[in-house]
Amino acid sequence: MKSFIFVSPNFPENYENFCIRLKENGVRVLGIGDAPYDSLTESLRGTLTEYYRVDSMENYDDMYRAAAFFCFKYGRIDGLESNNEYWLEQDARLRTDFNIPGLKTEDMAHVKRKSMMKECYEKAGIRTARWHLVSSLEESLRFIKEVGYPVVVKPDNGVGAVSTWKISSQQELEAFHEADHGGTLFIMEEFVPAEVYSYDAIIDSQGSPLLETGNHTPVSIMDIVNEQKDAVFYIEKQIADDVRAAGRACVKSFGIRSRFIHLEFFRLTRDHPYLGKKGTLLGLEVNLRPSGGFTPDMINIACHTDVYKAWADMVTFDRLTVPPDGEAYYCMSAGLRTSNKYLHDGREVETKFADQIVMVRHLPPVLAEGMGDLLYLARFDSMEEMKEFMHYVCARR
Repeated sequence: MKSFIFVSPNFPENYENFCIRLKENGVRVLGIGDAPYDSLTESLRGTLTEYYRVDSMENYDDMYRAAAFFCFKYGRIDGLESNNEYWLEQDARLRTDFNIPGLKTEDMAHVKRKSMMKECYEKAGIRTARWHLVSSLEESLRFIKEVGYPVVVKPDNGVGAVSTWKISSQQELEAFHEADHGGTLFIMEEFVPAEVYSYDAIIDSQGSPLLETGNHTPVSIMDIVNEQKDAVFYIEKQIADDVRAAGRACVKSFGIRSRFIHLEFFRLTRDHPYLGKKGTLLGLEVNLRPSGGFTPDMINIACHTDVYKAWADMVTFDRLTVPPDGEAYYCMSAGLRTSNKYLHDGREVETKFADQIVMVRHLPPVLAEGMGDLLYLARFDSMEEMKEFMHYVCARR
């Protein structure tokens, strides 16, 4: 019997489904987390062979002892995963220290540092925004003289849109350099007039896709977080051919194996003198984990599949046992802000779109910043229906 350690199996809440599907495939599932055992759902408690609670998942010594206990008690561990960007490097460190198959510490730099991702995008034949690693005001001014304002600054090794800003003037640039960033290394990039498209896939041990889809985010995550805009994106009914080709090229270039991935690309919304014509795809960021929040559930809704099962099949058998049936929809996530005044209240929204809405959820603060306070997931046959829904729920007074 295979033994698999799942890190933080209870958060986010839908991730317990990865564990459930693993157990259904005959895998012994072992959990490590900081939540009390009694706080786990009944279904998760029934799935885990054993759960090791640590005082802090940030404390590597605690995590090391937990993994060591499982190795001692159950012998060889066949896999360890959180499927969470925040724990990606710690997962790799644990695999390295206990010789568990999968990404190791030595693999992290080119998939965590945005500056090093550029090399792999170039190797894949995909252009990226011009950039430099921030050192001094003088160097930043020299870079901006080349690319012009605005520019975007973000941690070279960071998660999502945390500490990401658009700088549009020398005054803002000077303020950024004068601020205390706690020693964080930043990358500065030219601003790209674009929307974000993704390649989401489950990749087998040979680097081949077992399942492929993608999403579209009309408003940048940076603006959603910094300007507290409505968080709206959707799963495509059919992934575009160029996104599929770019995604597969990146899988090869980055050497991705046995992962659930979320690769992000810019698509230019207008011609750019350096980056290319309107519609050109550019490399943005590689994420070797599922897209966050409820996106796995959205993929299930849009693709009429079960990505939790598909991931578990990849881990257990290196193939799918139940391929998607080909039926496809659009699935939109609309995250609204309690601070905004909307034209239509929840009762009106849920009445008008009763046949399309599949989930309504009030999100905790840890998720609300990037996803909104009130989340709607809804399924549609056509782009026109989906746009009608988006305009209705997001309409302001």
